[in-house]
Amino acid sequence: MKVLFIGGTGIISSACSQLAVERGVELVLLNRGQSVRPPVEGGRILSGDIRDPQSVRAALGDLTFDAVVDWIAYTPAQVEVDLDLFRGRTGQYVFISSASAYQKPAAALPVTESTVLYNPIWPYSQNKIACEERLVRAYREENYPITIVRPSHTYDKTLVPFEGGWTVIDRMLRGKPVIVHGDGSSLWTLTHHADFAKGFVGLLGNPRAVGDAFHITSDEWLTWNQVYEIMARAAGVQPNIVHVPSDLIAAYDLGWGHSLLGDKAHNGIFDNSKIKRMVPGFAAATPFARGAEEIMAWHNADPARKNVNPQFDELCDRILAAYQGAWPRP
Repeated sequence: MKVLFIGGTGIISSACSQLAVERGVELVLLNRGQSVRPPVEGGRILSGDIRDPQSVRAALGDLTFDAVVDWIAYTPAQVEVDLDLFRGRTGQYVFISSASAYQKPAAALPVTESTVLYNPIWPYSQNKIACEERLVRAYREENYPITIVRPSHTYDKTLVPFEGGWTVIDRMLRGKPVIVHGDGSSLWTLTHHADFAKGFVGLLGNPRAVGDAFHITSDEWLTWNQVYEIMARAAGVQPNIVHVPSDLIAAYDLGWGHSLLGDKAHNGIFDNSKIKRMVPGFAAATPFARGAEEIMAWHNADPARKNVNPQFDELCDRILAAYQGAWPRP
């Protein structure tokens, strides 16, 4: 099976690249060579920029594929370029959408693939929904062989899964308070990228996946309080958690607020029955407690990886001062 990954060196795609090669896929990676992660050994590298269709056509020549996966398409205009580039060139076009596209708040839990797509808050999710709608139309009107995949907060050892990244851990290590939105009791799902890959690679070249959509997540549900506590435990500290309303966070930082009010402030619980039926044997085996240890080990191995964002640190201080100033003093 010959597969093209547009990208292929990101947090999610790097694990999928590795597993695909291990399973004998003839993998071709089209990218600009600017990722901090090296391309997978055994993959064929083509130099091209998907935002420059002419460079892609030149790089691909007359190559055809059993499947093409675009890991970095975010807008309908970008999807339109893909449709044109790979029409007649692939037996399957896989679009990486997002589970944040599901109805917010969900009318029923757990979320299934039949849950309506609706996000009134977050432009990122709204664009993903529009991409999906365009692809479904292509399938219906011209039998374009699409498959839609919706990850939900997938991480690897390089990603501290909080807004602000390592800066949050740095605040914990210095004994400073850290912000958890709401009361921290909403449920969330974090998925290790190697677990995601097990389900994803099983969809490649699978004719039963064409014309369909799947999410791929862990079955472990944690409150946000637990997520912060697990990361703190891996860092060897006790977190000083302060609960701040998501609306207040949004008032100070709209991007952070959109990601909360349009996604993370709601319960993220998913039914993975569909991907398990399509890919027998798929199971997420990495609990976040183990993933948190991997994250800390990777950062501790090289101090240069511990990137503190002073602007985010200062933003947290301002939000906390505003929130705590609203409480009456004795």
